Amino acid sequence: MIFKNARFFRFTKPVDFDPEQMENALKQDAFNPCGPQETSRQGWVPPLGKHGEQMVHVAGGCMLICLQKQEKILPGAVVNEIVDERCEAIETEQSRKVRRKERNEIKEEVTLELLPKAFHRNKRTFAFISQKDGYIVVDASSAKVAEDCASALRKSIGSLPVRPPAVNQSPAFTFTGWVSGSIERPETIELGQDCLLVDPSEDGGKLTAKGIDLESDELRNHIEAGMQVTRISVDWDESVKFSLDADLTLSRIRFGDAFQEKLDDVDPDDAAARFDAAFGLMTLELARLFPALLEALGGEDQSALVGKESSETPVTIQPRLNTEDTQPETARLGREPADALYEEAKSFVVEVRRASVSSIQRKFKIGYNRAAHLVDELEISGVISTAGHDGQRQVLG
Repeated sequence: MIFKNARFFRFTKPVDFDPEQMENALKQDAFNPCGPQETSRQGWVPPLGKHGEQMVHVAGGCMLICLQKQEKILPGAVVNEIVDERCEAIETEQSRKVRRKERNEIKEEVTLELLPKAFHRNKRTFAFISQKDGYIVVDASSAKVAEDCASALRKSIGSLPVRPPAVNQSPAFTFTGWVSGSIERPETIELGQDCLLVDPSEDGGKLTAKGIDLESDELRNHIEAGMQVTRISVDWDESVKFSLDADLTLSRIRFGDAFQEKLDDVDPDDAAARFDAAFGLMTLELARLFPALLEALGGEDQSALVGKESSETPVTIQPRLNTEDTQPETARLGREPADALYEEAKSFVVEVRRASVSSIQRKFKIGYNRAAHLVDELEISGVISTAGHDGQRQVLG
């Protein structure tokens, strides 16, 4: 288990997360595949995959977790082609123009028909929690993916007081100084051969440099012209190479030969042991790297952090009520808790004798995914039938 990217989130308060409580909390939000009418769904899965059953993998004082998101793949071009065909048929048979509102309704119907047949794609996002060092690290190249992972964890455990790390001076200012030679680099940092220069003016452009000497006169001329370095490749302490962004994100992480030699000592046929060793070695390297990196960038801005010596009570995992005792049968099948609108939705479909995601959306003015979840719950409880080959459902209740 080796991260290719590292987005850090700093705890702003002391935390006391018990691995067993974390395990129980994540199990309540375990991943389940999308329902027939859902476009996406996410939940927690064992980090070791088929080699483990625990939602939390603990090694070296760090807790590794994994969020899985499943999305239905429904190409827009396919949907639009079918919609066009149906609109043309209506215009030919009825000799009238199909207006925008009707076209949108047809598009909803086509989407509902195709969703049960759509392929799905699974994406896993790994993260680890280091309580002793005071941060969470997410393996994500996208800021949105990292934020989604943090939000999902916050929802599962009740509270997550984190923020992105901050330093006392602009990282772009420091990067630019390293390249121009105006700021002295620590001995542990060697510049790589890639960087991104940005003109901060309103109509400024960008310049990507790859495979060149970052201390060359050519790059320094661009800096003298007013450009700033916002991303730079770094070799740290001859142990790990990475690209460092101005938001303190590490990408394209590659660990050195010493790391690989230690990993090679592990039995290659024991997948679980190799996974555990890689994770342990990686967290040790990042625990050395993170504070050194903050110091090299001018020191961490700790104005919003509450220290460990604070008398404030540490944040803990908030236990939730046992769903076995408090939720109806439809919510005890490894699915998300029943929606508060369930009874109203049930009364509505029984009254109108019609069940579709779009009709529930319009009736209750809610989002697509929530309406699709309600339709799934109605199907499980026997109120409506499963979708037929044409996407239509019968009201049974």
